[in-house]
Amino acid sequence: MALTLGDLWNALGKGLWPWEDTAEVAFRDVVIDSRAAVEGCLFVALPGEHTDGHLYVADAFRRGARAALVHRAVAECGTLIDVGKAPDAASPFSWPVCFLVPNTLASLQALAAYWRRKHTQCHVVGVTGSVGKTTTKGLIAAVLRQRFCTLSSPENYNNEVGLPLSVLRLHSGVEWLVQEMGMYDVGEITLLAKIALPEVGVVTNVGPTHLERLGTIERIAQAKAELVQALPPDGLAVLNGDDERVRAMASLTPARKVLYYGLEPHNDLWADEIQTRGLEGLWLRFHFGGQSVPARLPLLGRHSVHSALAAAAVGLSQGLTWEEIIAGLQDRSAQVRLIVVPGIHGTTILDDTYNASPASTLAALNLLAEMDGRKVAVLGGMLELGSYEEEGHRLVGRRAADVASVLVTVGRLGRLIAEEALAAGMPPAAVYAVADNEEAVEVLRQILAEGDFVLVKGSRGIAMEHIVAKLARSE
Repeated sequence: MALTLGDLWNALGKGLWPWEDTAEVAFRDVVIDSRAAVEGCLFVALPGEHTDGHLYVADAFRRGARAALVHRAVAECGTLIDVGKAPDAASPFSWPVCFLVPNTLASLQALAAYWRRKHTQCHVVGVTGSVGKTTTKGLIAAVLRQRFCTLSSPENYNNEVGLPLSVLRLHSGVEWLVQEMGMYDVGEITLLAKIALPEVGVVTNVGPTHLERLGTIERIAQAKAELVQALPPDGLAVLNGDDERVRAMASLTPARKVLYYGLEPHNDLWADEIQTRGLEGLWLRFHFGGQSVPARLPLLGRHSVHSALAAAAVGLSQGLTWEEIIAGLQDRSAQVRLIVVPGIHGTTILDDTYNASPASTLAALNLLAEMDGRKVAVLGGMLELGSYEEEGHRLVGRRAADVASVLVTVGRLGRLIAEEALAAGMPPAAVYAVADNEEAVEVLRQILAEGDFVLVKGSRGIAMEHIVAKLARSE
């Protein structure tokens, strides 16, 4: 099943497409970046913070786009159809076509909601939380894939733009979509859930990420709880029972089934006998329904256990065997966050630059502590912490002083980490507080030696992936 011109018209609330001979013309893809346009796709011109998609409609058409959604007329259209007016089916029609809509983002969301409802055979798992949702999403998909045709949302397709694009990838063979759901404020996950219609909701934890926007940890919990509040009565809430704010969400969901996971025996699914062995992965024992199941998993760091538990919980809820669940958890491609990269001078780089919060940075430092070699921590600022900004950075600084042989911090917020590490007793000669990524690269090129393990981590806005790119060993 492919999205057609008739589907688009119907999704916009206009009923039957007036030019019947083109109603079944299908779109190969839906894109918002003209550089991603392919022959026969639909381009959606979204206004952005730094540019406007309407400036690139011509480029999308040159690359083969068949149609575009616009909210102002552009000169490049073969046919311009104002969806607010009834078109004349007797008038000429030519490609490419622009649909003039009141709001292109709202129209993209409406199209995705229509497409989701057309795919009644597909079940959706929504995943949210302050930390770990991307890894958890990947592991859930890997587990479900052992038995079902499963899609998962691409890395950053978790907001009001990305989720609709993810939903529009559905086709008739897909049985499960595992969809990450992010948020910056109260009400956003409710919007995403109205589009995706999740039947299973997974909440990993509640922490101070986005505290700058939401103000209090209670409002963050409120925003995350919108996922379980959106579940149907026959749905399933999968909750981190070790996090009291997440556990409390059981009272908010209309779903009649709730499954708790964690490290404590009071949970429905729990784990113990955990052994972490650096880059070799971890060993643990699952407990569920009177069964005890040992497993060796290629997951990095003790913090990965909660993600594995959440994925196992979803698998168990769908009747998968432990053999299938462990096979999914052993899928190395499911790990998308921390990447091990060979570095210059015989070093090993732990690339965890996808994003950062105090909790995830502490977890990364705990992994670094397991490495057998000199430990170099390269840490940048953690953004959007609001009133928790100074405390969060200083907490990381104290842990860095315990773990790292050498600490390199980047930027103004990174300097807070360096200051606290020094206050905690780290030798001044081992601490480098630099202004930017380029200066960090220069320092590291001078001090790195064979056998070093180098953790690089900071918020996405710090762009510390550039440090990794310049330190990676070229083959």
